[in-house]
Amino acid sequence: MNIKSLLLGSAAALVAVSGARAADAVTVAEPEPAEYVKICDVYGTGYFYIPGTETCLRIGGYIRYDAAGGDLGSFDGARSGDVKDGDSQGTWKKNARFTLKTWTGQETELGTLKTYTETRWNFGNSNSDTAPYVNAPGNSTSLNFAWIQLGGLRVGKDESAYDTFIGYAGNVIQDTLIPYGGFDTNVVQYYFDAGNGFSAVVSLEEGAGAGTLRDPAGVGLGAAANYGAYYGAGAIDSYVPHIVGGVKWTQGWGAITGVIAYDSNYEEVSGKVRLDVNVSDALSLFIMAGYGTDDNLSDTTYVTYAGGRGFYKPWGGNWAVWGGGSYKFSEKASFNIQASADDWKNVGVAANVAYTAVPGFTITAEVDYLHAGRFGDAGPENFAWTPATKKNSVGGILRFQRDF
Repeated sequence: MNIKSLLLGSAAALVAVSGARAADAVTVAEPEPAEYVKICDVYGTGYFYIPGTETCLRIGGYIRYDAAGGDLGSFDGARSGDVKDGDSQGTWKKNARFTLKTWTGQETELGTLKTYTETRWNFGNSNSDTAPYVNAPGNSTSLNFAWIQLGGLRVGKDESAYDTFIGYAGNVIQDTLIPYGGFDTNVVQYYFDAGNGFSAVVSLEEGAGAGTLRDPAGVGLGAAANYGAYYGAGAIDSYVPHIVGGVKWTQGWGAITGVIAYDSNYEEVSGKVRLDVNVSDALSLFIMAGYGTDDNLSDTTYVTYAGGRGFYKPWGGNWAVWGGGSYKFSEKASFNIQASADDWKNVGVAANVAYTAVPGFTITAEVDYLHAGRFGDAGPENFAWTPATKKNSVGGILRFQRDF
């Protein structure tokens, strides 16, 4: 009986302890499901959804290294502290750049909501104008794009529609040997898509650079020392914006585009027309012509004398022309060329070969030539645009670029 009682008592104790433990047991919560980044293919490759939102984000950019040398007027050579025969001599110019880009997109009841930003950081080793600052490094940071677009309405920091809508002057590095427009500006613009290849834009722009106050007393504030540098007198100096309008017709064979701009500072008008032709899968050609009025741009009674050039007519004289094309030797290699001339007998030629060693890494070798038509003439007109120290300048540039 004693043994039986002992066994029964032990069993009862074990049941009691098990029950107590069961009552005190801790329940482990199930882990929250991980919210992995999802691919967004609505706006092209490289986009993904920002977790917890309906916004698609893409991040990209490039790292670039340029090594250039030659005469100053070719835009490739650096100014040197060494002076020979009274002139600064062109030397090596090298620059490293990191560019970060972001794109976003989201569908709304008012249309697609998009943004784009581009920020550039530069580090340059180049000879400065005078000793002892030879080989002084130059660093810069610039916000080149930061705009918002809802449907066809775009606001923010952009390049002028006078250039972006009609297109840049070829696939060469130095495409502004004969300049074709101002670039950096704040904008309020609207894009129209009429279908069948027809599109249009209207843009209100601020411009960039100095203002253009007059000197009605004629005390000489518009002398050569006060001329506006290339694009330098572009920022609006009243409540009246610069105005740009453009139309385009795009088809499989190419496109025809026209833009016109009103410079509210100098009350001048200029325009450009362009023809693009896709000759074949390997060959594409373009020609672009510009014409602008310049009476007020040559008026020295402005505090900021424009030297005959403006934000929308930066070329010399009334007219200018650019032409060239690209030919693909293969999927990896292409040849690009651009030739240009203006009313002041300036002539530029740029040509390069671009080779994609591996996807995302391109090496470009370019040669540039400039004939300064007014070199040696009195007045600052050419020096407001190029630091050429001779009538004919030649230079070259080698570029390494990794895009991601």
